[in-house]
Amino acid sequence: MPGKIITVEHLNCRYNSVEVLSDISFAVEAGDYVGFVGPNGSGKTTLVKAILRLIRQESGTVSLFGKNPGEFSEWFRIGYLPQKLSFLNPNFPATVKEVVSLGLFAKKRFPKRLEKSDRILIDEAMRLMDITDIRDALIGELSGGQRQRVLVARAIVNGPELLILDEPTTAFDPEAREQFYHTLQDLNRNRQVTIILVTHDSATIGKYASKLLYLDKKVIFFGSFDAFCASEHMTSYFGEFAQHLICHRHD
Repeated sequence: MPGKIITVEHLNCRYNSVEVLSDISFAVEAGDYVGFVGPNGSGKTTLVKAILRLIRQESGTVSLFGKNPGEFSEWFRIGYLPQKLSFLNPNFPATVKEVVSLGLFAKKRFPKRLEKSDRILIDEAMRLMDITDIRDALIGELSGGQRQRVLVARAIVNGPELLILDEPTTAFDPEAREQFYHTLQDLNRNRQVTIILVTHDSATIGKYASKLLYLDKKVIFFGSFDAFCASEHMTSYFGEFAQHLICHRHD
């Protein structure tokens, strides 16, 4: 599926009178795996919300799958895991399998019922996220890392062409985080899912992502990790020692 999945042109966003994003322009191609990195408060989550039209930008344009604002309505083509989940009450008596199944209802018409083919998709999503053994557990009984894997399964069960994950590994231990990154790499390489992953860890995501977008209210860098490490501009931005640490960890 060639072509641009996301095109952002001269995007500006404000919260009240405070400028959060300034003149953001870049494009994500089909098959890209892009890490959105940058310090806390750099606008990463705001950028994701602007792409998904969850907030209104002050100016600029964002097109999805080649369609301008107002033309795109096929939201089932996008899987999204926000940083903070307002919709999930841990005390709600839903099982892992039931939560994962919610990801299938976006493109169903009324009456919204699960078919046999849907159950196959649910089982596959749970297998990918290694949660099959807890399929009947209540969501409130899970650890933070387990719950996060359930929510990622919910985001991918529909077979999205674009997957956007905002700080998905904060509840993972190092081993689970590494396994999770490998799973995303498999989705990207073998299933052609275009991925955007928001993280503050430039070095770790550099091992997996095909491109980095370093953001600090404006685009500081956009390109491959190798180009990031070779960039004199980024060396000047971070300082030589910090740049060496980021790129050495990648090795």
